[in-house]
Amino acid sequence: MYYTREYLNRAHREIDTIFRVLFPEHGMAVRVDPIMICHKMLDNLLGRNIALCDAGVGIGKTYAYLVACVLMRKYSLLAEGCSPYEQRPVVISTSSIALQKAILTEYIPFLSRILQENGTIQAPIKAVIRKGKEHFVCDERLEHRIVAIEEKNKNALQKEALLSLKEHYDMDEVSNLSGFDRRMVSVPKFCSGDCPKRVSCRTQQYQERSRDPEQFIQICNHNYLLADGYHRLQDYRPLLKDYRALIVDEAHKLPDAAKQMFGKSLCYDDIREICFYLGNEYQGPEIRKLSGTIRMVLDIIGENHRARYGIKEEFLMTEESAMYLYEGIQTMNKIKEKLEKKIPKWIRNKLEETKSVLECFFHQDKKYVLHLKQDHDHRIILCASSRRIPQYLDQMLWSRGMGAILTSGTLKTGQGFSHIRKMTGLQRVRRVREYVADSPFEYQKNCLLYLPKNLKTCRRESQEAAEMIAGHIDSLICSSYGLTLVLFTSYHLMGNVYQMLSDEIPFPMIEVWRHSPEEITRYKQMDNAVLFAAGSCWEGVDFPGDMVSSLIIVKLPFAVPDPISEAQKKEYASLKDYIQAVIVPDMQKKLRQGFGRALLTETDTCVVNLLK
Repeated sequence: MYYTREYLNRAHREIDTIFRVLFPEHGMAVRVDPIMICHKMLDNLLGRNIALCDAGVGIGKTYAYLVACVLMRKYSLLAEGCSPYEQRPVVISTSSIALQKAILTEYIPFLSRILQENGTIQAPIKAVIRKGKEHFVCDERLEHRIVAIEEKNKNALQKEALLSLKEHYDMDEVSNLSGFDRRMVSVPKFCSGDCPKRVSCRTQQYQERSRDPEQFIQICNHNYLLADGYHRLQDYRPLLKDYRALIVDEAHKLPDAAKQMFGKSLCYDDIREICFYLGNEYQGPEIRKLSGTIRMVLDIIGENHRARYGIKEEFLMTEESAMYLYEGIQTMNKIKEKLEKKIPKWIRNKLEETKSVLECFFHQDKKYVLHLKQDHDHRIILCASSRRIPQYLDQMLWSRGMGAILTSGTLKTGQGFSHIRKMTGLQRVRRVREYVADSPFEYQKNCLLYLPKNLKTCRRESQEAAEMIAGHIDSLICSSYGLTLVLFTSYHLMGNVYQMLSDEIPFPMIEVWRHSPEEITRYKQMDNAVLFAAGSCWEGVDFPGDMVSSLIIVKLPFAVPDPISEAQKKEYASLKDYIQAVIVPDMQKKLRQGFGRALLTETDTCVVNLLK
C-alpha cells in the first residue's frame, strides 16, 4: 500500500500532538520513549511489518499502540478511500483478564474522549472483549444444573455463585464458582439447533454485538487468538472478524498459550464430565464401563510413576500401562460404535478426544512430548505437548502478511531477541523489526539491592537449606517492619520456611498457594503484613505504592527440569548452548517479572533482597 508523504507526515505530527500536548493537559507526563515507540509502531503497521518491542515497566506502551492503531485506521481510510480492507478491525491479544478489562474500561474511553474533544477523530473508539464459549453460561444448562443441586448439600458460596449466573452471563465476573460447575453450565462447543432458549440466549446476543462493523478493536486472550488462527488454517469458520493488524501484548506468554492450545490432556474431571453428559442421555451401562476403564488407566499409570515427592513427570511406558491403555482404547471404540446414533455429535466428539489422548500415549506419538501432571487432589493428568509450536505460530499468524506488534517488558534477554524469535516462529521471518524502550524508573535511586555474603552451600531442598533461608528472611523482615513480599521458586520450600517462622515473626504472615486471590487481597488490606508466594505470583499480581517496601527473592528463578525442557535440550549441540539460549533467558525474564511486582510506578521505592 502506498501512503503519500503528506499523510505520513500528518500522522506522525498527530502522534507528537497527542503525547506532548493532549496527554499532559490531562495530567500525564511527557516521555520520549512512548513517543518514539508509537512512531515506530505506526510505521510498522502501515508497512505491514512485525515489530518486537521490549518496553520496560511504566513506559506507556498501551497508549503507544492504541494511538498507532487509531492513526493507522484514520490515514489508511484517507489514502484508500474507505476500502473494505482498511475498515477491518484491529485485534489486541493479551494473557490476562485484568489487562483486557483495563484496555476496555480505562485506556480506550480516556483516549477516545480526548481525541474526540480535540477533533482528531469524529466518532468514539468502539471495542469489545472476545472470549471462548467456555467463559459464558448456557441458559439451558444453567437451568438444569440449578435443579440438580437444589436438594444437595452444596457449599453455600458455590451455590450462591451458581445462582448469580442468572444475572451475569460472563462467568469471569462471578467469584467462588467451582471448576466443575463452570464446566457443567458453560456453552458447549456444539449448540443444538433446536435449543428452546436459542432466541433469548444471552451468549448469542453477545456474539451478535461483537460482530458489529463499528467495533474497531477486538480484545481477546492468546488462546482465543490461536483458536481463531487454527480455524482459519483448517478452513473452519473463523472466531474473529477478518482483521488488518494484530497487537500482542504480554507477548512473552504467547508460546505458553500455544503449548496449551496444541497439546492434549486427559484427567479425572474430563471423565466425570463425559459421564454426566451420558447420564443425561440415559446411558447408565456405558457410564459405568467408561468411568471404570479410564479411571483404571489413570490409576495404573499414576502408580507406575509414583515418586517420593509426587510423581515422575516423564512418561515411561511399562507393560502394565500398555495393557490398560490398549483396553481403554478398545472400550472407547465399543462405546462410540454402540452410541453412534444415540447421542449428540458434541458428546461423540468428547469421546473421540478422550480416545485420541489414549492413542497418543499408547503409540508414543513422536510429534508430542508425553508427560504427567497432578491435579489439586494429586490425581494423575495425561499431557501431550506438541513439538511444532514455532511452526504453528508462523502458519497461523505471521504468514498472513499483516502488520503486527509484539510487546512486553521481557521480550529482550541477554541474547537480544533471538530467544523470543525462535519461540514464536519468527526466527526466519524477514519483515521483523526490533525496538527497545527502557523503563523510565530510576532504579539506582529508588531501589536498593541487597546480596548477602555469608550464605552457605547446602543440598537443594534440604532441611539445612530451609533453616538457613528462614534465618535470613527473619532478619530481613524485622528490619523492614513487615510490608514484605517473599517470592519462592518452590512451594515445598515455601511451606517449610513458613512453618519455621510462623511463631517467630511479630507481623501477620500470609501464605499464598495456587489460586488464592483472597489471600492477596487480605495482604493488601493490612498495614504491615508479610506475604509468602510462589508460582503465578511472580507476574500478574501488582503491589503499587507502599504495599511492599521489601522484596525478598529467595532464589534465582531457574526453571525446574521437566520432560518438555529435556526434549528441547536435544535440539542444541551442547548443554552449554542450551543453557545460554534457553535456560538463562527464561530465568532473566522471570527475574524481571519478579522485580516488577514491587516497582510499578516511578515513585515506588523498594529494597530488593536476592538470597541466592
